[in-house]
Amino acid sequence: MTNTRTRVDWVDTAKGICIIFVVMMHSTLGVGNAMDGEGFMHTVVSFARPFRMPDFFLISGLFLGLVIDRPWLRYLDRKVVHFVYFYVLWLTIQFVFKSPATALEEGVGAVVRDYLWAYIQPFGTLWFVYLLPLFFILTRLMKNLPVWLVLGGAAVLEILPVHTGWLVIDEFCARFVYFYAGYALASRIFDFAEWASANRGKTLALLAVWALVNALFVFTPAPASLQYLLDADAIGRYSQGIAALPLVSLALGVAGAMAIVLVSTLVTSLPWTGWLTWLGLHSIVIYLAFFVPMAVSRVVLIKSGLISDIGVVSLLVTMAAVAGPAILYLLIQWTGYGRFLFERPDWAYLDRPPAKAQLAGTAAE
Repeated sequence: MTNTRTRVDWVDTAKGICIIFVVMMHSTLGVGNAMDGEGFMHTVVSFARPFRMPDFFLISGLFLGLVIDRPWLRYLDRKVVHFVYFYVLWLTIQFVFKSPATALEEGVGAVVRDYLWAYIQPFGTLWFVYLLPLFFILTRLMKNLPVWLVLGGAAVLEILPVHTGWLVIDEFCARFVYFYAGYALASRIFDFAEWASANRGKTLALLAVWALVNALFVFTPAPASLQYLLDADAIGRYSQGIAALPLVSLALGVAGAMAIVLVSTLVTSLPWTGWLTWLGLHSIVIYLAFFVPMAVSRVVLIKSGLISDIGVVSLLVTMAAVAGPAILYLLIQWTGYGRFLFERPDWAYLDRPPAKAQLAGTAAE
């Protein structure tokens, strides 16, 4: 890989696919809980479970090799302070929306307690933003270690059934292998994408086989004798399938992440997928702000009673949750008001402020 900072369209397309799956999961499970049932969207969410977050973390590590040797001050600014700013900001925003109900039921003290605890136990959907800086720091500290040693150790952590209840530890063990693989194996992943682009027929055949295998493992219940290896707190109708078992989850995570690479490579050149690439380029913008339109659209649709099908309601809520942040972002760019929501102001830089503030959804240098 060269030092030229050019974006690769299929990478943004892959991020766009993943952010849709992430929003879909939260939207669908929320609708299912509110309507006390499940619909066809729950099946889609379950199918995506093995690869939804693995691919997101793998893509997050792809370009790290270009900047990992930067001076520590700049590295910490771009890879730690950048995400800390948006975590603190959007944690506070989420509490503004959610704390009134808590204050009425448990008092203001409970709100303060929960807010402070969110800096130890990542809050709600923001755990991804919380975890990324830890991955960036750890990878920098271990960059001189043999790749096989770090990758092997990370794979062991993913295989072990680590369910401590502390999100930082559990998600670190489950996800670091994919992030590090994206960093350490970036050149091979890009080569694989180039092969897919040059061999579209073979790529489609591989994707068909993968889809069948992934569905088989996801929707086949794990044997009763192995249930103790699964996460008892996992949510979802098919969360106790074979796909969630140790070793199997790692294999499906890697296979699914590569499948998203293949799909993204195939569709990124199509004229109608520009919106998907745009979503990927602004994936963190969507990730930070989708909770508001998701909650509002869910309440409106369910209270209206116009649609009784859980799957259709879940789909509409997902669409609203994805479109809402995109519309907000475009309005901010148009009016110039509220840029701090998705751009770091000058005072929030540890290193010298650049000529232009960095967007939340762009790759940090």
